[in-house]
Amino acid sequence: MNRFIIPTKIYSGADSLSVLQTIKNQKVMMVCDSFLPGTDSLKQIENQLPSCNEVTIFFDVLPDPPLDNIMAGVEVFKRFKPTVMIGIGGGSAIDTAKAIRYFGEKINQENIACFIAIPTTSGTGSEVTNTAVVSDTKNGVKFPIIKDHLTPDIALLDPSLVVSAPKSVTAFSGLDVLTHALEALVAKDSDLFTDALAEKAIDVISNELIKAYENGSDLEARQIVHEASCEAGIAFNMAGLGICHSLAHQLGAKFHVPHGLANAMLLPHVIAFNAQDKESAKKYAEAIKKANVGSPSLSDSMQVKRMEKHIFKMMKAMNCPKTLKEFGISESDVMESMDWIVSHAKEDGTFPGNPIVPNDQELKEIVLKIIK
Repeated sequence: MNRFIIPTKIYSGADSLSVLQTIKNQKVMMVCDSFLPGTDSLKQIENQLPSCNEVTIFFDVLPDPPLDNIMAGVEVFKRFKPTVMIGIGGGSAIDTAKAIRYFGEKINQENIACFIAIPTTSGTGSEVTNTAVVSDTKNGVKFPIIKDHLTPDIALLDPSLVVSAPKSVTAFSGLDVLTHALEALVAKDSDLFTDALAEKAIDVISNELIKAYENGSDLEARQIVHEASCEAGIAFNMAGLGICHSLAHQLGAKFHVPHGLANAMLLPHVIAFNAQDKESAKKYAEAIKKANVGSPSLSDSMQVKRMEKHIFKMMKAMNCPKTLKEFGISESDVMESMDWIVSHAKEDGTFPGNPIVPNDQELKEIVLKIIK
């Protein structure tokens, strides 16, 4: 039996923050990126909250949220006892808010009434997913907390909040969206509903991301990419992901490669690997044709090759390193860590969703392709 649920109410557009005006007489805990306090973006959000609310802000957020920082937020949660939480920022900030909520509710033995996510990057889809990816820095691993009740109740997609994102963030996070969509498309739990969302996200990112990258103040391009990110988030939250993410998580944990960039490096090689499965190749080809990346006259395998080339072309246009060597990581360091990368990738929560179960050697071969 298939199950398709979108528990999050999604509001998109320049006036979406006005939804915050409905929050009254609550204890609101905001969790935001460390650079946001004092900025116009955060003031814009704060100004929408009625003054009858009591508000506290936790902004000790770091990339790849470490447990130590999360537990510092949990201490604030314990003392403040919020009734509403608002996660503001990129995936790390929203994941930090989810993890604080997860541990805080367990400790206080009381659930919050509402969780709101306001993304300031177009990439993770965390505003509509049930997952928080956390880093255990002592052991050098990333692990996901996956609980349906962590899915935000409300997501506010204001394109003006994305305008100030640096070009590299626009590129890496946008390529993360493409990875979410291409992995969800062929994931084991994919269905007609998730396929529709994934296909549209592939179309949008393939054709609009570079426009948003080149002209960050283009609100129309920003909004459609922002919405595509949310679409892909819904798709993979229901369908699952695969080995691109399971490997990327390890490259992030071991070498601090930005998550979206790690995914982008791996993505062409992962889709080539998954296209060995005829059903996956067929689904890729159909999506690629709909995105006008491939020609209808081409075979499924040639369509996939077109997509591989298109990803490399996008990376070049957005100045993204295509290999770990270009990023500054030596071949010897990768080879020394190869067994660790492979073993932890197989334990990652995203690994089971892949349409083909790779063996250790096949995983190594994919990593070898992005070394230099």
